[in-house]
Amino acid sequence: MLCDEKTEDMHSIDNAVNNILESYNKYGGINLEEANEFPNRQNVVEILRDIISLIFPGFRTAEDIDCETLRFVTGQKVNRIISMLTREIKKALIYVTQDAEVSNCHCFSLAKKTAQALIEEIPEIRRKVGLDVQAAFQGDPAAKSTEEVIVSYPGLEAIVVYRIARFLCVSGVPVIPRIMSEYAHGKTGIDINPGANIGESFFIDHGTGVVIGESCSIGNNVKIYQGVTLGALSVKKELMNKKRHPTIEDNVTIYANATILGGETVIGEGSTIGGNTWVTKSVPPHTLLTQ
Repeated sequence: MLCDEKTEDMHSIDNAVNNILESYNKYGGINLEEANEFPNRQNVVEILRDIISLIFPGFRTAEDIDCETLRFVTGQKVNRIISMLTREIKKALIYVTQDAEVSNCHCFSLAKKTAQALIEEIPEIRRKVGLDVQAAFQGDPAAKSTEEVIVSYPGLEAIVVYRIARFLCVSGVPVIPRIMSEYAHGKTGIDINPGANIGESFFIDHGTGVVIGESCSIGNNVKIYQGVTLGALSVKKELMNKKRHPTIEDNVTIYANATILGGETVIGEGSTIGGNTWVTKSVPPHTLLTQ
């Protein structure tokens, strides 16, 4: 009796496996051949973690680092990042070009140059992130130290990932910047499109539910709170290459759950946008706008 039940279970499992395999061929988009020609999310996340550990050595990993081992550990990570990132960028470029003949020469060369360029950019990314850390520390009375900001603030986490993804986006790398930004979105609840242009000393307080659209432009010393949306008035596909998202000038504060929409909407320098406001028209500099 038990043997019959076991045999029946095995047949049932075999049928289920066959149906899943058949769906790969029938519906596409997830079959083995296509997966090998598309950036691997897990690899991209691993690369991202290594890059962040270079930005904050000793903060984000359990490894023991001291002055004697720092150079070795850094060199090891740099080589690993270049190798893995080159491979994933190459796959992304091949996917976009859809040209097998180009894949083994131009795409590899471009991928390697871009991966090396990102490594060379890390000191500048660290400078910008340092200003973001200071903005969070100075802008939040609850922050006890910059170290606390680095290890625990989701807003900073999302900004750091954005600055890495932004460099790759500007460098013309497809797909991978979005994988990075959506990984941060899943961890923090903060959705920053890598196409957005964000200035220095940027602070997101609390952060959950923040949305910053692809063509958004944000100046220096801007502070926004949870639930803020910097979005588009229309999501029609034909507008994909237009500026759909607002411009936020320097020294602006935007309080919780404010919604600012439209590519022609400009929030003037030094303005304060109150919570729960709905803004679709430009605001002059040094304006206090409340509901």
